[in-house]
Amino acid sequence: MPDGNWILGDLFEKDYGHAGSIEKLWEMRWKFPCRRGVYPFHDGKFEDFEPIFNSIIANKINDPYTDDYTNAFLPTAQNLVKQADQLARQGSIEEAKSLYLRANAVYRLARFPYIDTPLKTQVFSEQKETYLRGSSLWTVPIKEVTIPHTQAVGNEHPKIPLYIRKPSGAGPFPTILLITGLDGHRPDNTERTTEHLQRGWATVICDIPGTTEDCPADRRDPLSPDRLFTSILAWIRDEPSLNERKVIAWGLSAGGYYAIRLAHTHRNQLLGSVGHGAGTHHYIGREWLSRISKHEYPFGLERAYTSKYGYRDFEEMKEKCQDEFSLVSGKGEGVAVVAQGLSSCRLLLINGVLDGCMPVEDSMLLAEYGSPKEMRFIRERAHMGYPEANGVVFPWLEEVMSSVQ
Repeated sequence: MPDGNWILGDLFEKDYGHAGSIEKLWEMRWKFPCRRGVYPFHDGKFEDFEPIFNSIIANKINDPYTDDYTNAFLPTAQNLVKQADQLARQGSIEEAKSLYLRANAVYRLARFPYIDTPLKTQVFSEQKETYLRGSSLWTVPIKEVTIPHTQAVGNEHPKIPLYIRKPSGAGPFPTILLITGLDGHRPDNTERTTEHLQRGWATVICDIPGTTEDCPADRRDPLSPDRLFTSILAWIRDEPSLNERKVIAWGLSAGGYYAIRLAHTHRNQLLGSVGHGAGTHHYIGREWLSRISKHEYPFGLERAYTSKYGYRDFEEMKEKCQDEFSLVSGKGEGVAVVAQGLSSCRLLLINGVLDGCMPVEDSMLLAEYGSPKEMRFIRERAHMGYPEANGVVFPWLEEVMSSVQ
């Protein structure tokens, strides 16, 4: 399996029709979520984005990796920041907070879908600065902490930048270790951290290997995340405000791979883990990769994946990545933690049945190995299983958190 027998059925071969055209992407797939203020436009306003995309379309800009694409967003983002700064100085805090979040959303789209140009790197820095400036006005802000990467080897940087948001008081607080994805990073999780606060939980957010300069783990080493999370969990253990006995990992999209790996390699240090929209094996196989540019993701994933895993080109990735990184068939010692039959902590696997980014087969496959897993797949939904998925994840998190006093 699958050898063409994907649960997607005919959708595996379907061309969703927006590839190579931002006009088609905007009209067919992005205008609706932009109006609704949902991913990837969360915290944003349609009135900010519509003129930007009209300009991009009018100027026939169709490559999101070009500076022309990124520059189309910057005047709007920078103007929103300027307005927010002025409002903050005048004491109009609520209005300023809203404008900082709107600017954050515009910056996010400017550095989409992957940060691998000097300009996108600069934009990401501006996004983080804007986000933390706005967050400082919140009743319970997000703060950046830089912790020692005690397990770093070779050229890995000795520091790990994290975001932390925690309730007021001394704690120790139950903690969600939020692991970000390929295009969503630390400043993109306001809603989740707010949900956690309402439940009395802290949130620690980290980026994944190969996506931003903020993750020191070696993108070419499939064992580097083990060292990364050993360092992070050691810091959580020693942080008085965090409850080391009540830590749950939640990996989003590409981050789900790491949440699943972590559930096996660090099972005794976690109460549970969520692989949300996760890949484990098929997603980096040649057959699946051959069609990803045609599925629902806004842009072709070839360049982003090639850079994330550190290959010379996409052909080399298709040839080598599954052998090197699969949690089921990885050939290196210690890579295939699932197929080795290792037990895991409590592990929830959730996705949309019709996910064209990470096949639902990658979650189902885990049922064949090791300890029993918990699974929920949302019928007729694509990547991540939205909008119903969070209605499954949060009750599960609450139940697992309450299982230990």
